[in-house]
Amino acid sequence: MFRKIGILGAGSWATAIAVLLAHKGFSVRMWSILPDQVDEIKQTRENSSFLPGVTIPPGVEVLVDMERTLEDVDVVIYGVPSHAFRQVFRQSMPYLPGSAVLVNVAKGIEEDSLCRLSQALAQEAGQDMLERFVVLSGPSHAEEVGRLVPTAVVASSYCLSSAEYVQDLFMCQYFRVYTNPDVTGIELGGALKNIIALGTGVADGLGYGDNTKAALMTRGLAEISRLGFSMGANPLTFAGLAGVGDLIVTCTSMHSRNRRAGIAIGKGKSIDEALAEVKMVVEGVRTTRAAYSLARRYGVEMPITEQIYRVLEEGLSPDIAVNNLMTRSKTHEMEEVARVAGAMGKIRFSE
Repeated sequence: MFRKIGILGAGSWATAIAVLLAHKGFSVRMWSILPDQVDEIKQTRENSSFLPGVTIPPGVEVLVDMERTLEDVDVVIYGVPSHAFRQVFRQSMPYLPGSAVLVNVAKGIEEDSLCRLSQALAQEAGQDMLERFVVLSGPSHAEEVGRLVPTAVVASSYCLSSAEYVQDLFMCQYFRVYTNPDVTGIELGGALKNIIALGTGVADGLGYGDNTKAALMTRGLAEISRLGFSMGANPLTFAGLAGVGDLIVTCTSMHSRNRRAGIAIGKGKSIDEALAEVKMVVEGVRTTRAAYSLARRYGVEMPITEQIYRVLEEGLSPDIAVNNLMTRSKTHEMEEVARVAGAMGKIRFSE
């Protein structure tokens, strides 16, 4: 069936998705709050501020009118930063077609409410709306998706048919989509990996090597999994595309805004200077604050997140933060496994 798609937001990821879906032959409308940006894209067919060098096909219509953007669409894609999601969703509610599938592609946690974005939507529109709400996440830099580089992601929903609908919508020879019912895990994996990317960037800025990066990524995944499990996620989700997959690409690529911001901080720049240098939204900064609060709420140990929080919020020197991590009390690698197995008497650890 020929589908009409409305995309709210015109940053790099929203633009890349518009390009991808237009190449599949769908009719795409993309909304921006900035009239100058709309005019530029109409005239040049390029979003030079957010996705330079990528041609936007004629099948993408760019508008500043949200009502017109969403008129008679089959799918609404929210491509705004996570901290703007609730406001934009609330603004879009009067214009949502009754049967439209809603897709969120932002990765973050609300800093004040500590809500995942699906929870924010449910608070605004009710639990029933979650039946047609889908999260799309995974290792997917806009700079590569916009150039049709082969990419694999995951679609997650509380309703399997909604997830499969989005899977069919996006699937093509250069964009593969899997499904996963664990909305909590998918949302947390996509958000929390940005914290670890900040950390690996800081380590790079300090001049450390691959060993350091590997340690941060591995132990970072451990604390992401701990918090996720405490919040009801399936631990296996973090071994998938929205977990370790997204962690790898965000911690190792210069496309990653979070890594680039971390590098600047590691080189001695302030957080404000680092954000100004990146020039785009760095989701990991807000997510670090949210995750720090969630760790305290759930009583979960997240040492990397704590040290990054102290660097960002308390002005702790990055090299001291690394030293704090390296000189923590000794422990087992698989703390939870060791604790449970030891309690069951199946293994013994010597003093």
